[in-house]
Amino acid sequence: MKSFTPSLGLLAAFATSAQAGLRFPCSSLTTQRLDPAAQPGALPSAHLHMIVGGNAFNATMEGDVASRATCTTCQMSEDFSNYWVAHMYFKDPKNGTYHRVMPKPVQPLLGGSQGASGGLTIYYTQFDLSKDNLKQQTIKAFPPGFRMTVGSPTTTGKQHAGLSYQCITGGNRGTLLSTFPTGKCNGGIFTTHHFAPCWDGKSLDSPDHQSHMYNTVRSEGFDNAPACPSSHPVRVPQVTFEIEWDTPKFADLWTPGKDANPFQWSFEGTAAGTHADYMFGWKGDALQRAMDKPECFYDGCGSIKKQAMSEANKCTVKDFVRENIEGWSKFLPGQGDSMAGMTGMKA
Repeated sequence: MKSFTPSLGLLAAFATSAQAGLRFPCSSLTTQRLDPAAQPGALPSAHLHMIVGGNAFNATMEGDVASRATCTTCQMSEDFSNYWVAHMYFKDPKNGTYHRVMPKPVQPLLGGSQGASGGLTIYYTQFDLSKDNLKQQTIKAFPPGFRMTVGSPTTTGKQHAGLSYQCITGGNRGTLLSTFPTGKCNGGIFTTHHFAPCWDGKSLDSPDHQSHMYNTVRSEGFDNAPACPSSHPVRVPQVTFEIEWDTPKFADLWTPGKDANPFQWSFEGTAAGTHADYMFGWKGDALQRAMDKPECFYDGCGSIKKQAMSEANKCTVKDFVRENIEGWSKFLPGQGDSMAGMTGMKA
């Protein structure tokens, strides 16, 4: 894999030159076994997800999400979309018990975005992080009701390009990896999910939640993907999620080289099974306005309203599943008697 070692203060360098696309934080909305894209109506779904975005989120979601949501955990206050990923877990190599690894608060970006509660960083890029190329490549925003996924929990080989891990050490993210880092990352584990950028222009979804898209992503960075094929000719924004997982809290509980890697996903598959889900929910033409702006990085060149993260953090949804996911447990949620729990060390 190629190396990519930006510091966590990389954005300061971005600010000195023109940049293209949107980049903003979203706080955690809820953590539950819900998956309205892959398992609509399932209450609960098969495994645990960390979800951000609008408060219309529930087990079944159809149509215009933005018309039903009243708040969002995202800094872009017109974005009522939902974004979710499988939750990371630590499995104690000594007794086999499980504990959630929490997402670290999104690092402050530009424009007063400090104060996120957990969550993830969202990107919508037009071309790459240095130019928009809008004269040669028109970007069409997603329509209401659109959804897609990337990756699959059943993957056991090597995942598609654009799904990666990094070991944060000394403020640097380090080499891009296709699996969990093997050592103790004193800054945590960084995961990235790049979605497919080509749409068939017709289907809001497909049976596997991916066939209506065509994944031309061939690299791990924010490079422009190759041209879209005739079967999927519509270039949409390249959506990406980034999450920092707070793995250092478990550093004293395992020994690299002696113990098996203790980090895994909530579906207890392999690292190649990392995946993410997206459900479009921008209000009106807000996203299209941003994608039509040349060289707009982070704030949509003023075309999108922003809110303080202290306000975003007030947005919540109810606990639909009513499942205890706190503390230590003998089982992952959905994979045994996950309600049993265990007392002991708090991470």
